[in-house]
Amino acid sequence: MTFNVEVVLKGRDFAVTEAVTIEGGEPSTWADPEVRDVLIEILRAIDKVENPKVENRRMVALRGFSWIVEPEHDKVVIAVEIPMGAAIAGPFAIDQAKLDTLITRVLLAERQLTAPQTVH
Repeated sequence: MTFNVEVVLKGRDFAVTEAVTIEGGEPSTWADPEVRDVLIEILRAIDKVENPKVENRRMVALRGFSWIVEPEHDKVVIAVEIPMGAAIAGPFAIDQAKLDTLITRVLLAERQLTAPQTVH
């Protein structure tokens, strides 16, 4: 699936639109892996706008950003904010509560994977 990500970097007063593609079907059929891919590609789009000449994309960690799922007409968008800027991805034809739940679950799983295994 291909979707648009509109990126506005801090200190700029214009948006840059990036078209990104993930494996997977329509948003209404998404599960955790597809939602994880969407979040990664949103963050990569921000990085691409910030660093357009960099060919190799950096590794993405799903932490340290704010997000919200917002309605847009009969669809939804995902808004993400990180220190270097903000992005809006979509619109996606999926129930707002379902996508919110999927994102919450993906981010929780990511935190558990990256959490330290020992307590000092």
